[in-house]
Formats: sequence, C-alpha cells, structure tokens
Amino acid sequence: MTTDPMERIAAALERMAPAPLTAPDFDCAHAFVWHVAPDRLEPVETVNRVDMGLLVGIDRSRDTLLSNTRQFARGLPANNALLWGARGMGKSSLVKAAHAAVLAEGLPLKIIELHREDLPSVGRLLNLLRGACARFLLFCDDLSFGENDEHYKSLKAVLDGGIEGRPENVLFYATSNRRHLMPRDMIENERSTAINPSEAVEEKVSLSDRFGLWLGFHPCDQEDYLAMIRGYCDAYGVEIDEATLRAEAIEWQATRGARSGRVAWQYFTDLAGRRGVRV
Repeated sequence: MTTDPMERIAAALERMAPAPLTAPDFDCAHAFVWHVAPDRLEPVETVNRVDMGLLVGIDRSRDTLLSNTRQFARGLPANNALLWGARGMGKSSLVKAAHAAVLAEGLPLKIIELHREDLPSVGRLLNLLRGACARFLLFCDDLSFGENDEHYKSLKAVLDGGIEGRPENVLFYATSNRRHLMPRDMIENERSTAINPSEAVEEKVSLSDRFGLWLGFHPCDQEDYLAMIRGYCDAYGVEIDEATLRAEAIEWQATRGARSGRVAWQYFTDLAGRRGVRV
C-alpha cells in the first residue's frame, strides 16, 4: 500500500473518475434519450408522435423541415432549425413526424432527445456521436434561457462546434416559445443598463441567428382548429356529425381560453373516451 500522499490522491481521483462512455448499439433503436450522472444513451422502443398527415395549418413549416431533414439523412448539407412560436401548435410533433417520415422513406436517421438542463454535457455527447457511422438528429424541446442562465454557452458547441466543428453526422433541432430564446424584458433590461447596449445582448440574442432555419408557429384560426379535430376523428374512427362536433369543440375551446392543436387533441381525447374508442 502506497504511503506517498500524492499517490494516494491520484489513486482516489482515478477511482472517482467515471469509466469511459462506450457507444450503445445504435442499431437497436431509431430513437434515444441522453441522460447524465452517469452519461448514457437510453433507447426508446416506441416514440410518442403524431402522424404527419394529422398536422393541420402548418404546411409551409412542414414542407421546409421535412425537406431539410431528408437532405441531412441523405448525407447532403442541411441547416440546424429553430421552431418557435405559439404553444401547442405542433412544433415538437412536427420534429418527431419529420423523423418518422424519412424513416418511412428508407433513409437511416436516429433521433436523440437532449433535455435543456443537460446542455452542459453536450460536448461529451458530441464526442460520442462523432465517431459513429449513423446520422443523428439532436432534438431539444422547449428551449429557453432565463436570467443568469449560462446554459446558452453550451448550445454554441452544438451550433458552431468550437475548434473541432460540429460533427458532420449531427444536426440540431430545437423548439421554443421565444424567437430569441430569452424573455424580451431581459433583452430590454440589459440594453438599458449596459455601457454598450448592443454588445451586452449580442451574445445571447445571436444564438437564434446561428440556426439556419427559423420556422414560426402562430395561433390557429377556428376553421383549422375544427379541421384538426375532424382529422383525428377520421383517423381513429370516431363518428360524430358536423353540427355536434362544431358546437362541442367551440365550447371546449371557450372553457380553455385558447385555441391550438393541443386543445384540439384534448377535446378529441375527451370525445373518444365518451364514444368508447381507444386511441
């Protein structure tokens, strides 16, 4: 047994250090979730997603994102994408649906969900993916940054890649309710109190500029809202006449104080349950 203090410290640090992360069998699944402490990629057997054909009122965003995803899956140049805008309008659903669509075309593509709070570990994840043969869509849902939040610095490793560059086999998609990923009042506050206002916020605001694609999602109108519900009814075999559907759906939206794809699905879930239809 060693008696040298430095050797004992070195031995203790070696025991505390995590074992090198080994890449999982990427052939075992099309989707994974990244976890930390310890670092690991867990396969997802069944992805919770909506069929592309059921996403109503977002045709332009749908076509743009699908084309970009298809290019990447084929090994062609493609842009990181930021899907921003109104809550419940299908941002995350579109990302997962686009992944399913390219898989259905026979194009190999893996999707990995990365939680916002795990952004500081993204460098380790990129190093793991860099040497893999597969192509990966890295997905972060509901991305935003608050005051004194330093996680945004880790995001640059995904978007810019630092000195090594972002791995050629990794593309990053994020959804957010905010176009600039931080509250407007924070931006205005930093501008008003800084010696050089433009430089004070440039680093944070410019994060959104690093996404090659900006896809905006806006609140739906009543006809799109009703069309979403009718689409769900047709897809799952729920029978209801138009007058009843319209009256109930509008009343449901009024009680929720909002109209969106999420509210449409919630009404349909209630309707299907009352009609005894499993979804």
